[in-house]
Amino acid sequence: MKRAVALFAGVAAAATSALAFGAWRWRRSHAAFRAKMLAARRPMAVKVYNAVETEALPPPVRRYFRAVLQEGQAMVSGVRLSQRGRFRQSLASDTWQPLRATQRVTTHPPGFGWDARIRLALGVRVFVRDAYVLGTGSLRACVLGLVTVADLHDTPEIARGELMRYLAEAVWYPTALLPSQGVRWEAIDDTSSRATLTDGATTVCLEFRFRADGLVAAVWAASRPRSATESAPWLCRLDSYERRAGMCVPLFAEVEWQLPAGPAPYFQGRLTGIVYEFDAR
Repeated sequence: MKRAVALFAGVAAAATSALAFGAWRWRRSHAAFRAKMLAARRPMAVKVYNAVETEALPPPVRRYFRAVLQEGQAMVSGVRLSQRGRFRQSLASDTWQPLRATQRVTTHPPGFGWDARIRLALGVRVFVRDAYVLGTGSLRACVLGLVTVADLHDTPEIARGELMRYLAEAVWYPTALLPSQGVRWEAIDDTSSRATLTDGATTVCLEFRFRADGLVAAVWAASRPRSATESAPWLCRLDSYERRAGMCVPLFAEVEWQLPAGPAPYFQGRLTGIVYEFDAR
């Protein structure tokens, strides 16, 4: 009996040490990545919002900036986000897993690092990093921070997919959607417009769909990479707008792939915290 207890205690201690090591290794890797992203930040040429720069934009885009920004709003240079939600790991299953995440964003140049923990059965956690920095996209997932189950990086497809995510999520840092920040707007109709952003060798386009009050209801891509070889239409719905640091931003998002078999939602989340950094005047 004593030997069995000692053996069990040894196995438990080894498992605890392995879990702690996996979490430590993941945190260390993400901290190095984040430092690289922050070191790339550059000063902004335009530091405050002037409504004059929106006068030539399509009517729904003008209404949007009128609704979310106030004259003299400082340009967002960085954001720290925290998030809770749920994630559907397999589109063939109706099972959703709880998720918690933090995210760091820079706007000049565009960059972000999303650091998530997805809880599976029996308390097993998957560590996930979705990122775009210095023109390179990446997606990595590790079970317990130890066993890599996904590692996509350094391809034009993943860079395009991640820059699309950055552009869609710019509704959380709306000064990044202004023409002075590099976004080109084209008219589609009275309730939607196309936004184009170029960063280095990567150019992406998204369709922004607006509500009657001027706020963004959804962002749509005709084709967003799902993997190194697959792409599909992609839709992000937005809701629960509130004022934060003078800007009106959505706190809820739901994301889905639009597949031939029908819509395939895979993420639903709510911001639980948002802290802005502004370029010095």
